[in-house]
Amino acid sequence: MFDGYCDDFPNERNIPMTISSYHLGSDSMQIKWHSGQASIFSYFWLRDNARDPVSFDSQSHQRELFTAMVPADISPEQVKLQEAGQFICIKWPDLENFVDYDSGFLAAYLNPADKIDVPAPTLWDAHNINSELVSIEFDQALSPSGTSETLKKLADYGCALVKKCPCEQASVAKFANNIGYIRETIFGGLWEFEANEKMADSAYTPKELRPHTDSTYSLDAPGLQILLCMEYDATGGDSIMVDGFRVAHQLQQDDASLYAALGQIEVTGIYKGDGSNLQARRPILRHDHEGRLIQVTFNNYDRAPMRLAEPQMTQLYSGIRYLDTLFNSSNFQWRYQLEPGEMLVFDNWRLLHGRGAFHGKRRMAGAYLNREDYLSALREHNLIN
Repeated sequence: MFDGYCDDFPNERNIPMTISSYHLGSDSMQIKWHSGQASIFSYFWLRDNARDPVSFDSQSHQRELFTAMVPADISPEQVKLQEAGQFICIKWPDLENFVDYDSGFLAAYLNPADKIDVPAPTLWDAHNINSELVSIEFDQALSPSGTSETLKKLADYGCALVKKCPCEQASVAKFANNIGYIRETIFGGLWEFEANEKMADSAYTPKELRPHTDSTYSLDAPGLQILLCMEYDATGGDSIMVDGFRVAHQLQQDDASLYAALGQIEVTGIYKGDGSNLQARRPILRHDHEGRLIQVTFNNYDRAPMRLAEPQMTQLYSGIRYLDTLFNSSNFQWRYQLEPGEMLVFDNWRLLHGRGAFHGKRRMAGAYLNREDYLSALREHNLIN
């Protein structure tokens, strides 16, 4: 039951994301917005999320408040609206000064949710993707505006084709460090490779590589992969890209129950060799708690032997047959022959990549970036929240 009321700006009804009035209850506050919506915030939540200098370090963006010491029944001593509803100011009993709550901050939590923003993809297949959509020149990609443009291509299409790169490993480092941090793996940080059948990984052979995602054997697979062509004196070896989200969407339309099963059945990936024995398990189609698809993880080369109870074993094999058929269908593949000085950057949580068989010399350089660093860059460039 609300026992307090304030309506300081009754005529300001069309101001977006500003507060028109509030009601004080026994343990919460109802805020009415000029849009006509209403939100209820508990007093404890408001105190816990105070952005005053005592409770919050604005430089580190870290909470200073010792939340466990806040009384469970805390309530305001005074409340007032200021600047035409842009701020609601609360005097708490444990603080000397009023705390100003920006209406924009509160509006971000208009409805109860704990939702982290992820890129909204533009799904593609062989019929609506081409190199022009995803291309940018190296020097431009390193500029502030070009970095945003490159990240936008990655968020939309899952890949970017960077042209006119110097044919040296340093180009990979410059590009990677412009977005985040190079990830150290069993292959090192920056790496070069050409055909070498002594290595335990199939990427080092000249044989065809069917579409797959990397590091299914890692507990946290890399977010972005970078591949720079430094030398090409060969026939074949075209790069193959597949939008895993597009194929997953097709499966959901064709067989919703199988789609759901592949979101539950965990598959083990394994890397054994070069002094390492790595294993990890996760579903092929991984969703967040909002039900959004956030990762396609598929590598038939690295899939460990598994024996599941029925019907899961049959469902898994049915899913593998369906997905890998479409991954290898020309209707869903974009093929592009990388020339020296061209660099392919792609989202390893969304796109599958492969390579045609080749004869001759093909020397590449590459690196990985963590998913969290990629998402951080998207936020810094205001491409996601």
